[in-house]
Amino acid sequence: MRKFVVGIFIPFVVVLVTCASLPLVSFAQGRTGQAARPPAKPTPHWPDGRVNFGPPPGEKGYWNAIGVVGGNGGTTQGGGVGPGTLPLDQIPFQPWAKALQKYRQDNLEKDDPHPHCRPPGGVRQFQTPFGWEIIDQPETKRLFIFSGGAGHSYRTVYMDGRTHPSLDELNPTYFGHSVGHWEGDTLVIDTVGFNERFWFMRGGLPHTRFLHLIERISRPDFDTLRYEAIVDDPGAYTKTWSGWSTGRWAANEEIEEYFCMDNNKDIGHLIGQ
Repeated sequence: MRKFVVGIFIPFVVVLVTCASLPLVSFAQGRTGQAARPPAKPTPHWPDGRVNFGPPPGEKGYWNAIGVVGGNGGTTQGGGVGPGTLPLDQIPFQPWAKALQKYRQDNLEKDDPHPHCRPPGGVRQFQTPFGWEIIDQPETKRLFIFSGGAGHSYRTVYMDGRTHPSLDELNPTYFGHSVGHWEGDTLVIDTVGFNERFWFMRGGLPHTRFLHLIERISRPDFDTLRYEAIVDDPGAYTKTWSGWSTGRWAANEEIEEYFCMDNNKDIGHLIGQ
């Protein structure tokens, strides 16, 4: 896989080796009058040493949607385009993809499939309201990522060492075909086989069936999740690009049962229809 790295750090495009040494930015940082968070507890682990991305036994909680990382970069229209904030002129669009993204923004994202209850594939799964959970089942050699929002859907990550089928053998889906492995305390998920019936990031960024997404997920402390995404889609972009953000742990809470199809109030609030 080709790898595109921007030499100057901005909040969304990063050098992955360099950003690992940078401090995570708290959502509360710089807010006047807001008390500092108490020190977070250490990262929880399972008895075999694997990072536990869920609550320890006897506790409950889930992850809030990943948010915007503060810093010195510009912002985009539409509330951000990915797991951080990336100026649009830094995204290596193909000309048609740039034109389509502009059309979606100019029309206030009224064509976004997500408010129409389409599953949130790709990075969008981690940007969806109502949060999400990672369920680790080592006995089945699988991980499941459950989305609290949209259709309350889930994604399977195979941890048994299998490889992807060829694209000709895959039936393109919203979540694609995901295989994962551990690199130390970092969960690495490699996904191909997406369909084109959803927006894979907030902000209307296009993708094609050639999208190859690599996600690196870690839990540097109890309350913080670090999410990195490497986007390789030669159908929509001229180079591979990457970004990162953080999510916060919602302690002592449980995801609500929410099904978009049963009570979809988004449709009436869409602008520009």
